[in-house]
Amino acid sequence: MSDHAKIIRQQAEEKLAAQAITAPPARPEDAERILHELRVHQIELEMQNEELRHAQQELDAARERYFDLYDLAPVGYFTLSGKGLILEPNLTLTILLGVARGGLVAQPISRFISKDDQGLFYRFRQRLLSTSATGPTPAGPGAAQSPCELRMVRGDGALFWAELIASPAPDQHDEAELRVAVADITGRKRMEEEKAELEAQLVQALKMETVGRLAGGVAHDFNNMLMATMGYVELCQDGLPAEHPMRCYLDGIMKISQRSADLVRQLLAFARKQIIMPKVLDLNDTVGGMLTLLRRLIGEDIHMVWSPGASLWPVKLDPAQVDQILANLCINARDAITGVGEINISTANRRLDQVYCARHEGLSPGEYVMLVVSDTGCGITKDILDSIFEPFFTTKDIGKGTGLGLATVYGIVRQNHGGIEVVSEPGKGTTFTILLPRIGGGVSGVSPVTAGEVSRGRGETILLVEDEPTLRMTCGRCLEHLGYKVLAAGTPAEALEVAARYTGDIHLLLSDIIMPGMNGRQLAEKLLALRKGIPCLFMSGHAADVMKEVGMGGEKVNFLQKPFPRDDLARKVRELLDDRRAVSPV
Repeated sequence: MSDHAKIIRQQAEEKLAAQAITAPPARPEDAERILHELRVHQIELEMQNEELRHAQQELDAARERYFDLYDLAPVGYFTLSGKGLILEPNLTLTILLGVARGGLVAQPISRFISKDDQGLFYRFRQRLLSTSATGPTPAGPGAAQSPCELRMVRGDGALFWAELIASPAPDQHDEAELRVAVADITGRKRMEEEKAELEAQLVQALKMETVGRLAGGVAHDFNNMLMATMGYVELCQDGLPAEHPMRCYLDGIMKISQRSADLVRQLLAFARKQIIMPKVLDLNDTVGGMLTLLRRLIGEDIHMVWSPGASLWPVKLDPAQVDQILANLCINARDAITGVGEINISTANRRLDQVYCARHEGLSPGEYVMLVVSDTGCGITKDILDSIFEPFFTTKDIGKGTGLGLATVYGIVRQNHGGIEVVSEPGKGTTFTILLPRIGGGVSGVSPVTAGEVSRGRGETILLVEDEPTLRMTCGRCLEHLGYKVLAAGTPAEALEVAARYTGDIHLLLSDIIMPGMNGRQLAEKLLALRKGIPCLFMSGHAADVMKEVGMGGEKVNFLQKPFPRDDLARKVRELLDDRRAVSPV
């Protein structure tokens, strides 16, 4: 029986006792009535007691449900006092902060907010309070305001990103000032950062692709003009004695033309549209063969350290591209070093996982060979680090750099399905890490080209097909001066007619690739149907993607990239004629 029921029964018994003292002796029927009334009162009291017991049980269950919901909510909850102290923290908040409930109660909230973000929280808090002071919002006095994202500090000092949603406490006379919910959004922030990084990479890739299209588009016409210029210069030089004063001017024109040709090659390399002849290489051997030249490039004041990796996996790329990569990186490193310094070149095998590749554009998980070039130079500031691979971007003085060196490296690496990463800090030097995919198969023998006398003809007949009249004339004259007989044609159809009429032997086909009517590959197929076993040498100023469209992207095709000097033409023609089995696949 509850205390309340006991009190009521005691009062009833006292009343009956009082009546028994003052009243005359009760008759039997009165006693029965009194007993009946007592039983009725007792039943009523027991019913009231049962109702109170049920109400208490429901209240206890509701309180237990409330604390379960509050404590085990998916977000942290707490009340912020007017003094900025944490009150009533739930269990989730203790887990988020890594601090027991006793270590949170009455602690200042600033203790658990990053110092860099405390001003942000202060403004958030003031905005909420000022909104509350000016009147209730349309959603009600306790409506939550816009969330605040900041970094919070766990008990062990680790930072995490949190989203705070708060509303003023409904009772302004209470110690409570704000009701605050806290959610861990570190994962979401990481995804947002990765998304922003991917979007930046996409914008950069689109920008690079646009410049690449421009480079590929101008390459053909510009290369034709350069080759015509170089051809005229060589023809003029042939007609002048060695001591003629005009020779120095012609030499100057030739040097400028060759520099211009190198510039076009750099643009094509950057745009990944350079014609390449890849081979399976041991990078240690290729880099080792470049060391003497690299030491001459960087000078005596800079010490070069070469650290080849053990049991290096083979890679597949054009050896000339390795030379371009090393030359550009070492020249940049040299220019970054003032006085005495050091350049380190190393190689190693490396396996990339999914996590690494997700953060680096163009890479897939697998096995790679790593080429690292680092220096002790001045380093690169963060504001320009993202722009160093852009074409024509340079921090060097006018006339001291084209801004294509690193763009060329970037283009070569991407063309060979690799990746490049740069780490640098001002005053701490720069490190470039290049990753090239491992390739199966044995290493190809690469023999260096040695300079020698110009290879000359022995009266062989060459069918020259070139739709540009100036190039047809200059190239034909150069071949004639080398001792060859030339049959010239301006179109593939004309070339087939010449071949059909000519009764003598045709020893070689020298043809441009992109021409009106049919391309060089189609011409070679028709010519070989008429005359078996003729070796074919192709030339073009177009970019690699155009070559692939006409089926001329194979590494076994005998090819010269315009513009080329007469010596290169003489050497390649002689090589093919001396090996009549070197018939190009068409």
